Amino acid sequence: MSYYRISSLEQYFKHYNKSIREPRKFWGKIAEENFTWYQMWDKVIDFDMGEADVKWFVNAKVNIVKNCVDRHLARRGNKTAIIFEPNDPNEEAQHITYNELHQRVCKMANVLREQGVKKGDRVCIYLPMIPELAVAVLACARIGAIHSVVFAGFSASAVATRINDCECYMVITSDGGFRGDKTVHLKSIIDEALQHCPTVHKVLVVKRTGEEVNMTYGRDMWLQPLLDEASDNNVAEIMDAEDPLFILYTSGSTGKPKGMLHTTAGYMVYTAYTFKNIFAYEENDVYWCTADIGWITGHSYILYGPLLNGATTVIFEGVPSYPDFSRFWEVIEKHKVNQFYTAPTAIRSLAKESIDYVQGYPLKSLKVIGSVGEPINEEAWNWYNDHVGGKRCPLVDTWWQTETGGIMISPVPFVTPTKPTYATLPLPGIQPVLMDEKRNEIEGNQVVGSLCIKFPWPAIARTIWGDHQRYKDTYFSTFPGKYFTGDGALRDEVGYYRITGRVDDVVIVSGHNLGTAPIEDAINEHQAVAESAIVGFPHDIKGNALYGYIILKEHGETRDQKNLRNEINKLISDQIGPIAKLDKIQFVSGLPKTRSGKIMRRILRKIAEGDFSNFGDTTTLLNPEIVEEIKSGRIE
Repeated sequence: MSYYRISSLEQYFKHYNKSIREPRKFWGKIAEENFTWYQMWDKVIDFDMGEADVKWFVNAKVNIVKNCVDRHLARRGNKTAIIFEPNDPNEEAQHITYNELHQRVCKMANVLREQGVKKGDRVCIYLPMIPELAVAVLACARIGAIHSVVFAGFSASAVATRINDCECYMVITSDGGFRGDKTVHLKSIIDEALQHCPTVHKVLVVKRTGEEVNMTYGRDMWLQPLLDEASDNNVAEIMDAEDPLFILYTSGSTGKPKGMLHTTAGYMVYTAYTFKNIFAYEENDVYWCTADIGWITGHSYILYGPLLNGATTVIFEGVPSYPDFSRFWEVIEKHKVNQFYTAPTAIRSLAKESIDYVQGYPLKSLKVIGSVGEPINEEAWNWYNDHVGGKRCPLVDTWWQTETGGIMISPVPFVTPTKPTYATLPLPGIQPVLMDEKRNEIEGNQVVGSLCIKFPWPAIARTIWGDHQRYKDTYFSTFPGKYFTGDGALRDEVGYYRITGRVDDVVIVSGHNLGTAPIEDAINEHQAVAESAIVGFPHDIKGNALYGYIILKEHGETRDQKNLRNEINKLISDQIGPIAKLDKIQFVSGLPKTRSGKIMRRILRKIAEGDFSNFGDTTTLLNPEIVEEIKSGRIE
């Protein structure tokens, strides 16, 4: 592929400067030279940042799956596209070639059409990390259906919210899934969710665990018999560049989850380009990202980015601790993995175990190691660099978001000198700026501010499904004319960026963005709870954990507090999912509020962190005495 492959620091600056000076030429050349189009574009980009209106490759016609699969068949038909590594290491891994993937995707696409799915229909996919998940995603994109993958750790209530928000016609799920030593009963979760989802007409069920499940007549069907009958001849739908590709939900700081909508051509061009450069992928490499396809990392860097480059990508069903803490290293050795991309949470949890787990494996196949999901702390960076990368593999500490579609700031391996905890430099086409509280751009280096992007890139989300005003308000109104990331950042003396964390009420726990408002809403449904406030605090493994301050109603104050804590966490688990449970719950008689009724969360954050040094100006508090009470009752 004749990408602008960045091979030196001098070349990086040359490409970067060209992408800023002439973005239309830069992206137009990449798009033209590296993809198959039915029809070329009239304009590379058309945008109005004030209205949050962005279009790339205007009026071009394309199909992303044709670019992921079909066009590789002549040259790479017998090459492995996907290696499936099951949860149980004793179960044989599957190697799926591009020819086999093409056949499976075509059959699945025909099944979807036969079951009434049309271009533009939404399909919810709630599956474990098995090959059928990849096939379902690609089959939707092939026929122009909009896939909405929901992470198979969410509760029935969370799934129902997402299905109803985008009015899904179909759900694809499985009888269950394996996760470490647990079996997750996915079909029963879907059955519960669908009691409240009137738009769902069909449910296709993959057989994975073999357990007994309820099947609703006329709605639920086992998938395999339908695939057995289906033809493997399928013509890909011709899609407009701006036709929707997928909806992926991310937590909002207020209200219901936001259905981020990504469209076809820009996302395709950007994920392919970033994958190629950030992972220095070469033709016969084996690439492994440990994320779940239920998150944006899995969409962009397990499926679309790798397959667009004709890569071999690993799909891993299991967890890093099963059957023991050497599982990651055993898989790398077994499949001779060259690029390894994982989350700081996983690194921190493995680093606290015996070093023997990693030292038992040479890991000589590794060329590039990467980090994703949250800023990586220095201790974890050094452990990962020393013990996994052997001090010879560049560590790409990548910063990006569900909303950005692809990696935005990251070292380019073998090109950008790395620096622990720094995401380093923006990729070509990305124009970051730091803004102060008065909405002014902060010039120069060695400065801290709110991180914004001042020019659109091809993979930017186009809207929030069904609510463009919310999209505009959330991302384009705080700093007019710029995309506001919600993150703070520091720019050092050479222009490297370090992400300092969220500046809104979103907490990143184990790499998952959790909005505090939906968790508070769940807690407040408990009959003993009057009010609650959630903040994040630093955690050795998760990066951040959740601390809850909860005011009880009078009849709740006589309850056993241990039971109450368990009930509150069960409520959160049922409403949102186990990932959102609170690590610490402190019962309080009040919360620090301004006279206008706003909770002073910065005070609560500092108390949760155990930092009583400086609470700032508390003169605006309605009840300043509550701060002392909360301090003295802090949970260690």
